Amino acid sequence: MFHQIPRSALILGLAGVLPFAWGAATLLSPALGQWGLSMIGPRFVGPYVQLFYGTVILSFMSGVLWGFATKADGAQAATGYALSVIPALWAFFMTGGGPTSASLNLITGFAGLLVLDFAFWRWGLAPPWWMGLRLLLTGLVVICLTVGALW
Repeated sequence: MFHQIPRSALILGLAGVLPFAWGAATLLSPALGQWGLSMIGPRFVGPYVQLFYGTVILSFMSGVLWGFATKADGAQAATGYALSVIPALWAFFMTGGGPTSASLNLITGFAGLLVLDFAFWRWGLAPPWWMGLRLLLTGLVVICLTVGALW
């Protein structure tokens, strides 16, 4: 399962975690949070940046899964297409109701996405290194979102 992750995929994947980490950092450091609030505004600090960006990323990952489904045929392709829309729909329907519940729902969404990643990987539709990357990124995202949910 843990094939060598291409360097570019690893670097870009880790860069994609930065908005989640920034949101957590602005919660853990009141001074940083205040600086971010005054310099870039309330939408880009604390749980708000995490929730907005998390919704975008779950939708993006739906597109990635859709792309993997194009490699399948017949019933497996239909199943892949159907499963691929779940993360985007989850983000759309489950991120309202305040920052705590939205953060918890995003954590659930990313955990569910990991299950879908595994299915597509097992079907041979994702690259061999996919699960190594997804486990790392999902772990980091969940840690950051947990800060947002508990703060």
